[in-house]
Amino acid sequence: MKKIVLPVLLTGLIAASAREIRDDALPVPKAGRPNILLAIADDQSFPHASAYGSKTFLTPAFDSVAARGVLFNNAFVAAPQCSPSRAALLTGRNIWQLEEAGTHSSYFPKKFPVFTDALEKSGYFIGYTGKPWGPGNFEEAGWSRNPAGPAFNRHEVASRPAGGISRNDYAANFGEFLSERKPGQPFFFWYGGMEPHRGYEEGSGVKAGLAIAESEIPAFLPRTDTIRSDLLDYALEIGWFDSHLGKMLAMLKDIGELENTIVVVTADNGMAFPYAKANLQEYGIHVPLAACGPGIAGKGRQVDDLVSLADLCPTFLEAAGIPVFAGAPARSLWPVLGSRKSGYIDPGRKFILAGRERHTHARPDNAGYPARAIRTKDYLYILNFLPERWPLGDPPPPDHAGKAEGPDFKPITEGYEDIDGSPSKTCLITRRAVYPDLFRMAFEKRGREELYDIRTDPYCLHNLASSPAAERIRRELEKELTGRLAGQGDPRVTGGGEVFDSYPRFGPMRPFEGFKERGSYNPAFIPKKR
Repeated sequence: MKKIVLPVLLTGLIAASAREIRDDALPVPKAGRPNILLAIADDQSFPHASAYGSKTFLTPAFDSVAARGVLFNNAFVAAPQCSPSRAALLTGRNIWQLEEAGTHSSYFPKKFPVFTDALEKSGYFIGYTGKPWGPGNFEEAGWSRNPAGPAFNRHEVASRPAGGISRNDYAANFGEFLSERKPGQPFFFWYGGMEPHRGYEEGSGVKAGLAIAESEIPAFLPRTDTIRSDLLDYALEIGWFDSHLGKMLAMLKDIGELENTIVVVTADNGMAFPYAKANLQEYGIHVPLAACGPGIAGKGRQVDDLVSLADLCPTFLEAAGIPVFAGAPARSLWPVLGSRKSGYIDPGRKFILAGRERHTHARPDNAGYPARAIRTKDYLYILNFLPERWPLGDPPPPDHAGKAEGPDFKPITEGYEDIDGSPSKTCLITRRAVYPDLFRMAFEKRGREELYDIRTDPYCLHNLASSPAAERIRRELEKELTGRLAGQGDPRVTGGGEVFDSYPRFGPMRPFEGFKERGSYNPAFIPKKR
């Protein structure tokens, strides 16, 4: 069978329009408030876009946005997990300020305001396609619809390049959304691609004719044919997400709204590979980000300021002329977006904060792995509150391995269940004797503190937390992190942090020992009143 190269398979229909969009001068914006298109890939790490120089991860639509505006080199999520990251983006709050919404697949408390509601109340037409906030339970928390807005998911594609790709015709659903808005009404649309979330059709990237440069295999993964193929399957799905973005940009151009639309493209957390997603290491929290549109100065600028995706909440509110939410620590990006400078622009953006709690049901009693991080331009410092726990889930208990214990339970397969099942995960587990250091980093217990020099160690291979030469840096970052957490009322610092482990999980459970009641609070972790 003749191999099909990805740019032809996925981007041929939009390549011309992407070039046209990229080359056009930005017209003067129309009067009134701008439209906003937010495109969020599901599990994509920095630097996996061709605008960052990649030859493997081809993203012409993302590149066109960066060429028309700003490409961010240091954008980070608030959590390396889907639903907490998306909750932070919607509210402008860090995960330790969001109660149940700060953990994965739980409730989203209605008391926390979201920018989508504020936009709608001010006259915006809003909607989403694909993946909104989630997974989790918003209905029983008092929401009449998903916090991202009303759904537009009716249209499906006739064919897909691989079986793991969603049938959702994101672009067609965006077209339906545009057809339903009132003439002249500003809009906000959330394009939440299901890609490149697992599972992938194994071998689909190779079948599409893709090839990977050896330099683009992260150093925390072994260089085997299995890993190469898995990364190409991931690249295929990134290309599919980007192809729908390209179609959306072409639609906006066709109706004369492109120049009046702020376009922001990013991802909710890092790639679904060992030592990436669900980890506070670099490939778990560092994501692509590009933006263009009215008010965004310059073309082809690259910005090095450290920004959090939670900062998009006040950014969108400010663009619409709406007051930002009181008590939310996120900061609007408009001082950076409105500048014509490149490099470091805002001297106040010296670091970002991130954190994680429970991901899946991966330990006895449905407990999580509480950790917080601070990332400066040079260093990443991680504080693991309970290092006696396995960071990515317990190994499989011999008497439960492979058992599901009923229809609401997933089996414990390979163990370490916070890491998505994949050929890469299986490779590291089955070949742990061949790659002992890589296995240890991905799966085994970690110390209370981790410190990485990102300048020389972007893959977080060498923990400097116990190095005498790095003691001053470690001490300064620990003080800065814990001080900020205390000031923001993080229960893990101020007391009662075990409450995070009490929160319900609405995703599938596994037959680990102890508490495993789906959708229920674990009374053992509810702090006692003093």
